[in-house]
Parts: sequence; structure tokens; C-alpha cells
Amino acid sequence: MRDIYSIGEMVIDFIPGSEEASYIRKAGGAPANVAIAMSKNGFRAGMCCKVGQDDFGVFLMDTLKEYGVEALCPKLCEEAITTMAFVTLSEDGDRKFTFARKPGADMLLSPDEVDEKEVCGSVIVHAGSCSLSAQPEREATEKALKAGHESGRLVSFDVNYRNIMWHDDEEACTRAVKANLPYIDLLKISEEEVGMMGGEEALPGLMKEYGITAVVETLGSEGVRAFFDGRAINVPGIKVKAVDATGAGDAFWGGFLSSLRIQGVEKAGDLTEEILRKALAYGNASGCICVQSKGAIASIPTRAQIEEFLKTRA
Repeated sequence: MRDIYSIGEMVIDFIPGSEEASYIRKAGGAPANVAIAMSKNGFRAGMCCKVGQDDFGVFLMDTLKEYGVEALCPKLCEEAITTMAFVTLSEDGDRKFTFARKPGADMLLSPDEVDEKEVCGSVIVHAGSCSLSAQPEREATEKALKAGHESGRLVSFDVNYRNIMWHDDEEACTRAVKANLPYIDLLKISEEEVGMMGGEEALPGLMKEYGITAVVETLGSEGVRAFFDGRAINVPGIKVKAVDATGAGDAFWGGFLSSLRIQGVEKAGDLTEEILRKALAYGNASGCICVQSKGAIASIPTRAQIEEFLKTRA
């Protein structure tokens, strides 16, 4: 059985905008990075995506293979589908992005490329909100999430609002996410995006309405907060001397999900407060290691690196 089935959003190619920016290319957004994170933690991971027959498409497939992630939709399209992101750093270390789409950027994953047997043969099904921003990828993502939910898989979802994906339409993003909440067990949301769901005060009601087991709100350097079983669980951040790094959020979530598997979680009903706290701490460590290294794929840590890091903070 595969540990995680991750379905891809639009692939993103991060190009350094200046020599000072020490970023490397991302392997196709959060779902790919989460799959890579779990693979580097020793778990069997699969990535369902569709890429162009350009240099980045080949790079993505090679990267997944290099880190032990099985490409479940390996066929390359004739055209490129990459969204380019040019990254620059300000003097205080803040990232700034300039996006541009290549021709053929609407050639996305289609529902018939999602194999429900593959989905149901995994423990965790993961996707991100950017994969709901266009047809037919929205249909493909919804198919995978629904199949995972109906077969009792643990369904993980990352709310990641990006203007370029949604054409500045935050309401459309919120509607698409809410349409899939009935299928989701674990919802990851940033401090900036929690307002899309009605604010923190609305989260308990949202969880009850849609049957969500846990909502994890990332707070940057301040740590992380989880809403579970009618209460909030706060885990402080780990201070590190480095600028924000592309991929740190994905490293956090990949580490978090890896910790759940390490602790034997196979379904939402297995979650307890103790398991959740350990997973939050593990994810925090994974994200911090990535930040310290200032990189994306290469900076996503292994299980041994995370556990060694936690020992130094004990």
C-alpha cells in the first residue's frame, strides 16, 4: 500500500530573480514537495500530475524519480504547461514574485487520468487549493478527494490562495474549497488565509458542519495552532536565523503527515491530541530545517535530520 497519493496543482518553476536569491526550482508546487518530503522520511509516495514536454517537465519527472516518488501520470504533453515565478529578495529578506504563464498553461490533469484504485490503495490522499483553480484539473482533484474519502482514506488538503491561479477572485477560491470540505479530514491553512474561511471563530462550526477532524493553522515564526476536538492546541515556533525559504510550508506539512504515519495513523479516527502535538512539533522542525537551508527541494529534510534537530531543541 502506498503511504501518500498526492495530486498536483499547476507546476511552478521558480527562477532566481537575483544572484542573492539562493532558491532552486520547485518540483511542481505543494503536492509534489509534500510527496518528496514523505519519501525522504522513508515512506512510499506517488504523485499524480501532468507536465509539458519542456525542460521543466523533464526536470519535474527526474526530480520525483530522484527522491523516490512514483509518477502516476508520467505521460508528457506536447506543450509546456509551466507557470513561471521569478523570485527576488528585498533587503529585509522578504520574497517577491512575478508570475507569467507559458503557452499551453491550460493543459491540466483530467479526471480520466485519476485512477481510483490507485487513490484507494494509499493511506493518505493529499491536494492543494490551487489544483481547484481551473477545469479539468478541478474535476480530477475532486474525483480523487471524493474517492479517498469514500474509501476511508485520510484526506489532507492545503489551502493555498495564489492570485495568479484564481485571477484575483478570492471568492471563487473559497467556494471551490468549501465544495470539497465534506471529503477532507485534515485542513492546512495559513494565518493570512484563515479569513477566507470566516476567521478563527468560525473554524469550530466549519469543522462540525463538514466533519473535518483537524484544522492546522500555520503562524510563521510564531509557530502553529491546531483546532481539534473542540479546543485549540498551540505549539510555539522555533526561532531560526534565516530568511523565509521557498518550500518551508511544504516541508512542514510533509513532516507533519510523515509523523502521523510514524505514529501509526491510518484514518482520521486514529488521531488523538498527543499524536497531533507530536506531529505539529515534527512538522515545525522540518520547516525550520528548510528555512535554515534557504532552499526548496534539496532542503526538505530526512527523518534522521528531523529527529536529530528535535534532540538539540529538547
